[in-house]
Amino acid sequence: MLYLCLMLKLNIADSFNVELPSDPNQENKPRQVENACFSFVQPKKPSKPTLIHASNEVAQLLGISPEETNSDEFREVFSGAKLLDGTTPYAMCYGGHQFGHWAGQLGDGRAINLTEIVHKERRWAMQLKGAGETPYSRRADGLAVLRSSIREHLCSEAMFHLGVPTTRSLSLMLTGDEVMRDVMYDGHPALEKGAVVCRVAPSFLRFGNFQIFASREDATTLKLLTDYTIKHFFPNIKSTGADAYYAFFDEVVTNTMIMLIEWQRVGFVHGVMNTDNMSILGLTIDYGPYGWLEPYDKGWTPNTTDKTNKRYRFGNQPDVGLWNLFQLANTLATLVEDTKPLEASLEKFRTHFAYAYTKMMGLKIGLAHQVKEDLLLIKSLETHLQMAETDMTIFFRLLANVEKSDPAKDAFAKVADAFYDLEKLSDTELKAWLDWFVAYGRRLQKEPIADYERKINMNMYNPKYVLRNYMAQLAIDDANKGDYTLIDTFYQMLKQPYLEQPPYEKWFAKRPEWARDKVGCSMLSCSS
Repeated sequence: MLYLCLMLKLNIADSFNVELPSDPNQENKPRQVENACFSFVQPKKPSKPTLIHASNEVAQLLGISPEETNSDEFREVFSGAKLLDGTTPYAMCYGGHQFGHWAGQLGDGRAINLTEIVHKERRWAMQLKGAGETPYSRRADGLAVLRSSIREHLCSEAMFHLGVPTTRSLSLMLTGDEVMRDVMYDGHPALEKGAVVCRVAPSFLRFGNFQIFASREDATTLKLLTDYTIKHFFPNIKSTGADAYYAFFDEVVTNTMIMLIEWQRVGFVHGVMNTDNMSILGLTIDYGPYGWLEPYDKGWTPNTTDKTNKRYRFGNQPDVGLWNLFQLANTLATLVEDTKPLEASLEKFRTHFAYAYTKMMGLKIGLAHQVKEDLLLIKSLETHLQMAETDMTIFFRLLANVEKSDPAKDAFAKVADAFYDLEKLSDTELKAWLDWFVAYGRRLQKEPIADYERKINMNMYNPKYVLRNYMAQLAIDDANKGDYTLIDTFYQMLKQPYLEQPPYEKWFAKRPEWARDKVGCSMLSCSS
């Protein structure tokens, strides 16, 4: 028996407005859901669930032993084939702005929350992604395929170990069923292997959960949801009424800013920063067409849907985050009379983000004690990184090898392996790089710590290993052939992304040329 069954089940129906359809056979049928935060649903039973991979770390957070992850009950529960005793799965209602436009009701279209538990005084929600149709599936089937599920499972855990706020992933299952998908939305649908991921987080509440009620002028349910969220997830807020809402929004602003700084630090591009994909807790959520910068390019987005306007490009993520916070502020404004405190929190994002970003970039280049001139050095570096294709992860990792006494040419030679093709650099561009290293060398002379100490600090801040898209695609290709070795290889490697890990050295390499334009390695669709 899973230890989960012995834990405290949280009766969320006592805290939320819940939709109770009169006909149980209609529970999962797509429809507009009014005046309710969630709807009870039933996961679709898979024909032959098979466990591909489980995170023992996440299992332990839930009180599940490593032995239990290999049990039949674990496989049945976290594939949706069996319900835990006393639980009532549900899907949440939310709306959202998609690519800047209000989309109305969206909701958990392919996510089903199994239950919420408390273990060792920590609260966790467990959610199956790809477990079938819900009231919010619209015209879709609510299912997921193996390739997207592998990407979500690996990336959730990789981000956690990078130190980026994120949801977690407990398990990856094959369902034994096939799912029809048009991977690039180009009129070539094909059957793919179905899969289910069990996501874990303190809460999966999003900006859109609040927006939907403001858009419907349902102040009663909005207030109920906001009060519930503050009580359970922001316990340090002791005030009540409008003051509580101001404090709540201010914390959401801070948590969102921290998450975005971490995205920029490691070169992560979310790809679909719609308001319905923004966690109220400041967690990275919904791993769809994401990607890591390989060649440094502030204009890059991994999302094929966004390839024209590039709204969600790497360099625009902070501005989009602020825009999304504006939408949440507009929602909470319906609960208060004075909006000035909300506006002050938004202004704080602008000023604090600029400072935090400069501080973060300074640490990436080893400047622990920053001075005013560092801003120019950082901006100049960002310009230089785009002169020719320069691998972001490799560049910053190799930069730690530069010593204070290095001549500019020697310093540049130490990062040369980060360039995809040095011959593409013109004489003017090469001179610009050498000039930058002259300035950088002078700046390092002002740092009080020794070279070896700075290298240690930089290597603790700049990862050596990230989940590059081509790596995920290699794991997907093998998994489609029934070989799951690479999934565990990457999972183990990415648990220690800041360490050298000599056995994995071959993965500290630039994207291979074959992956430049390969589907799944450069651009991805929202079905990815």
